[in-house]
Amino acid sequence: MIVPLQWFIENPFENWSRNSADLMGTVFLSLDYAMPVQPLREKFARLLRQSFLWDGKTETVQVTDSNERALQIRFLMSASNSSKAWDLRCPVREGLVAFVQANYPEYLPRVRARLVDDPDAALDS
Repeated sequence: MIVPLQWFIENPFENWSRNSADLMGTVFLSLDYAMPVQPLREKFARLLRQSFLWDGKTETVQVTDSNERALQIRFLMSASNSSKAWDLRCPVREGLVAFVQANYPEYLPRVRARLVDDPDAALDS
C-alpha cells in the first residue's frame, strides 16, 4: 500500500510498536480432512511451553481454510519481538511436521496420479 506523506501530516496516527514490539507468528499446515485437530493442539502447546522464545501470551490453533484436497490449519503464537517470532516459528513448524509424520503419516497431503505402463496409451486418454 502506498500512502502519500501528506496523509501522515494531516491525520493523526498511532504507532503501536512504540508501546510494545510483541509480534504474532503463524505456521500453516495442509492436512487431510481425516486428521484429528485435538492432538495437534496438544503437541503445539507442548512445543510452545518447551521454547524460551514464546512469551506465553498467544497460543491458537484454527482450521482456517479447506478445499477439495486438504484442510489448512493455522498455528498462531506470540513472541516479544520479530526476531524471536521468526526463530520460534521454525522449530514449531518442524516439530508439528515431525509429529504428523510419526503419528499420522496417512493424513499428509498427497498428489495422486495414475501410472500407465504404455506411454502411447497415455496420449490416447
